Amino acid sequence: MRILFIGDVTGSPGRDMVQHYLPKLKEKYRPNVTILNGENAAAGKGINEKIYKQFLEWGAQVVTMGNHTWDKREIFEFIDDAKKMIRPANYPEGTPGKGITFVNINGVEIAVINIQGRTFLPAIDDPFRKMDELIKTAKERTDIIFVDFHGEATSEKQAMGWYLDGKVSAVVGTHTHTQTADERILPNGTAYITDVGMTGPYDGILGVNRDAVLKKFLTGLPVRFEIDKTGRTQLNGFFVDVNQDTGNAVNVERILINDDHPFFA
Repeated sequence: MRILFIGDVTGSPGRDMVQHYLPKLKEKYRPNVTILNGENAAAGKGINEKIYKQFLEWGAQVVTMGNHTWDKREIFEFIDDAKKMIRPANYPEGTPGKGITFVNINGVEIAVINIQGRTFLPAIDDPFRKMDELIKTAKERTDIIFVDFHGEATSEKQAMGWYLDGKVSAVVGTHTHTQTADERILPNGTAYITDVGMTGPYDGILGVNRDAVLKKFLTGLPVRFEIDKTGRTQLNGFFVDVNQDTGNAVNVERILINDDHPFFA
């Protein structure tokens, strides 16, 4: 089972990169399933129904979210009907939406789970205990389990990777918008990367216009953060090949496309 994941799609620059490069990436990697994180897709915070449907039209089968899930009020109008969009599963019981979905590829299912860390982020339910529950649910149908762990702290993400080693096929980190160079297969067969990185502005700071961020640091005064739409762009992603009989990862590759790392088919 070949899985392609695209990290934090941020604003219109990120969406443009997905539309342009996703066909090329599909041709190169031939994924069975394509997943992307869309929590920053609408002007840098949140998502709307139009963008969600665009992602599906462009070839994504699952859209994951994160701490900005609720930043666009429109989300409450369609999240329960968005069957291929998942938000962090460890929000309290009764929260709209869901945290796990299944994709059927020629009779073989893959479970995709979205979970959120608690270190330096709002304190929601324990992601480790919630993963125990979700793995039991997923294992009733498949051994192929892909996890988007949306978290701020490197230590918490690494802890989750080791906690889930051998229990799931892949744990990929999102949220920090900065790609880490630690892709690997852990000893018991779980693919791991601390953060896939972002898809969007390349010359901003975490996707935001850098002048505003610099002013914030230099003055300490409130500033308005806006997505950088004038500079260069990038796409960050992750590819994992999973043995569908065992659920173990057999190959991983970090994907980085920008002017300093051009795309080669």
